[in-house]
Amino acid sequence: MVTEQSEAAVEDGREEAGKARDRAAVSLAFVSGATDATGLLALGGTFTSVMTGNLVLFGSGLAQGEPDIWAHAAYAIAAFVVGAAIGTRVAGTSVSTDPVWPAAVNRALLVEFVVFAIYAAFYWGSGNHPEGTLMAVLLALNAFALGMQSSAIQRYGVSGLSTTYMTGTLTTLVIRLASGKPLRDVAHSGTLLISLVVGAAAAAASLRWAAGLVPALQLIGVALALGLGAWSNRRHGQAPR
Repeated sequence: MVTEQSEAAVEDGREEAGKARDRAAVSLAFVSGATDATGLLALGGTFTSVMTGNLVLFGSGLAQGEPDIWAHAAYAIAAFVVGAAIGTRVAGTSVSTDPVWPAAVNRALLVEFVVFAIYAAFYWGSGNHPEGTLMAVLLALNAFALGMQSSAIQRYGVSGLSTTYMTGTLTTLVIRLASGKPLRDVAHSGTLLISLVVGAAAAAASLRWAAGLVPALQLIGVALALGLGAWSNRRHGQAPR
């Protein structure tokens, strides 16, 4: 009886940690949407997480002889790659003995938060209108942060879970619906996509009406994910790894 109760408590704890992880993913998808919209509308017309789009921009910019396009795309690609590589070193890779929320994910998200804070300081210091070299630097910082985020999410070890590569999420949602899966089986994927769109819309609206709010949206989103991670680790006794 005691063993059964203990197993039930462990399973309940895993379920709670899983719900916290899913909520954090939604918050981080919002951050991705806000950050990509900021890159497109205020930091040189370049994505900060959609590297397929940036590779296309890089190639078309080269072919058309438009250095402003290909150079910004190159900065974002390079920064994202570096961020993803460092994120892998910080968060590590998924192993079979991992808890639902490995504490190492929090370390990577904390680095992401610090990077966004540095970006925010310079963005606000420019009067919310960065130009020239500063614009390129802030674009790179944003891309680096989302590269970190991409690697951190992979540490969860959940197949198909992403907060930056959303084409895969959309494809998975369509495949499952077309295969006759019930809506509850695709609800989380749909929520991630909606959160991405809401984040992009919020950033675009802020850039138009209150540009200074943009970095705050990004910081709040990552802070919420960090808070959920800290709660999960404290509640369920996850040891740092």
